[in-house]
Amino acid sequence: MSRSLNRLSAAFVNSGARGKFADGGGLWLFKRPDGGGQWVLRVTIHGRRREMGLGALTDVSLKQARQQAEHWRAVVREGKDPIKERDRQRREAARNIHVLEDIALDAFESRKAELKGDGKAGRWFSPLELHVLPKLGKVPVAELDQRDIRDVLAPIWHTKADTARKALNRLGICLRHAAALGLDVDLQATDKARALLGKQRHRPENVPALPWQEVPAFYQNLSDGSVTHLALRLLILTGVRSGPLRHVREDQIDGGVWTIPGEMMKGRRDATADFRVPLSAEALSIIEQARPLARNGFLFPSIRKGVISDATMARLMERRQLEARPHGFRSSLRDWIAETTDTPHDIAETCLGHLVGGSVERAYRRTDYLEQRRALMERWAQHVTGRGGTILRMVKP
Repeated sequence: MSRSLNRLSAAFVNSGARGKFADGGGLWLFKRPDGGGQWVLRVTIHGRRREMGLGALTDVSLKQARQQAEHWRAVVREGKDPIKERDRQRREAARNIHVLEDIALDAFESRKAELKGDGKAGRWFSPLELHVLPKLGKVPVAELDQRDIRDVLAPIWHTKADTARKALNRLGICLRHAAALGLDVDLQATDKARALLGKQRHRPENVPALPWQEVPAFYQNLSDGSVTHLALRLLILTGVRSGPLRHVREDQIDGGVWTIPGEMMKGRRDATADFRVPLSAEALSIIEQARPLARNGFLFPSIRKGVISDATMARLMERRQLEARPHGFRSSLRDWIAETTDTPHDIAETCLGHLVGGSVERAYRRTDYLEQRRALMERWAQHVTGRGGTILRMVKP
């Protein structure tokens, strides 16, 4: 063996010597005064001198450092830059994340910006996390086929149809994500699994709603001034969904208008399309009562942190032995509009934040019927507080 190589000994490496020591063939040990050390390989490639770190002395032994040095010297003899080659191999290794669990997490991270609140609620990921990953998470994504998917979703395909459908859709996204990473996957696996699973027997049920005639009595019983009672009252008065209501901030209220950011509105892909909610006098009164309870700008904070949960409001209704749930008050409002007013369809649907008409029609329509909705919601508030009684007639502009 050449005397120019393997100059160092294990005993010397482990000694207290400090400084720069050559092992030969461009392999150096740099030992610092603090006791730490680093292996470095010096090579010349394409006329350039390169210094390549091979790891810390605490992690890489003398034998391992020599093995690495010989490997990378062979790369240099092939005319390749060892640092660039190592970076290329690392990128390839990162690209070859192969088990489904890793792919699913990576796909979720890539899509967070598209999801409400950056996906903080976990709703995008939860169908996979609960029903797919426990059984298929460690399966290499390239080996995933329609039979695997069928077997894992079959137990919930009819009993939890909506969740199963979402899980299947998320799996399709994961497979496309894996393909984009350069992995060899079957992009048709989810479609084949759907064919094997068959048509779902489950029929989605509407969220139970309180008849509009019974809303005033329920509203009057929300009288203790707590965050839960006030939140439910404002939910009833405005007809909005639970998410925007629970996350309402003081700075979203300007006079008699509450502006909900577009990203909080269900079904609106354009995050700039904010939605204006006209506030009745009763709604403004509820907001004033909630202001002293606000924390970090949120009108309806949770006891611990964040905001009140949808489950908190639902449990209140459960304790009162009601089948109806908070989301059902939107149906109560819509039924009241249909049965006691002559409100045009477009205005009625806009009250619920629904998109009306096709994209071309919406592009030419420049109104959100704010003032018409204001009059309607004021009338709804009168009904809710027990002061209603007359039929409201409204003309569409």
